[in-house]
Amino acid sequence: MSRKNGKDYLFLIWKQPESRRQYVVGILSKNGGFEFAYAEDIDEARKNGFSGIEAFKDFNKKYKSTKLFPVFSSRLPDKKRRGIEKILQKYNMNEYDEYLLLKNSGARLPIDTFEFIDPIFDEEEIVLRYFYIAGISHYLPCENNICDFSNVNIHNGDKLILKLEPENSKDEYAVEIYNVEGVKLGYIPRYYSRQVTERINKNNIVVCEVLEFNPDANCRECIRIKLCINKNNKT
Repeated sequence: MSRKNGKDYLFLIWKQPESRRQYVVGILSKNGGFEFAYAEDIDEARKNGFSGIEAFKDFNKKYKSTKLFPVFSSRLPDKKRRGIEKILQKYNMNEYDEYLLLKNSGARLPIDTFEFIDPIFDEEEIVLRYFYIAGISHYLPCENNICDFSNVNIHNGDKLILKLEPENSKDEYAVEIYNVEGVKLGYIPRYYSRQVTERINKNNIVVCEVLEFNPDANCRECIRIKLCINKNNKT
């Protein structure tokens, strides 16, 4: 859980439709009430086509609300929806909580290019994050947005190998992901790559494993992984 200065944080990621590059365009925080402000990548994102969010027209303003902003809560399934219990169970939740569901699910929709992520802060001693491997379709055969795993040995619980790729022209902090047989599966998402690279370079214990493998899911969601980082280098 990413907390800093008494606040809980989520980062809003925007993926450029053509290049697929991910930008941190917003920061949502919670401490009793809610705050939203545009983030560090906003200028670069605007240069590459990001036009902002209609509810937050002023790029320099910090917005505040006693409730979760409707533009974000509307991305979540209604708590009265049929089968909501299964949805909550999927995200390890016992009861409906808008903010926690936003954090655990990412609130991705098929109609846009936004996603919420739980950021990694330098102050965190123990880091535990769950996310999907990025870029799988570039390294495995893929047809109709479904990857072919017939020649790849992978199962739930498998340990994964991380390798730094500083020569990557698109991200100097790029972190490759391989299975135990040395088959490249993709990358740590760019929004986590700098923090993971820095932790590896500081000799933190960084463990990555397959949490959910669903070969029939679309390429963006076929391998969900669990990332554990121990800053104190203790198991």
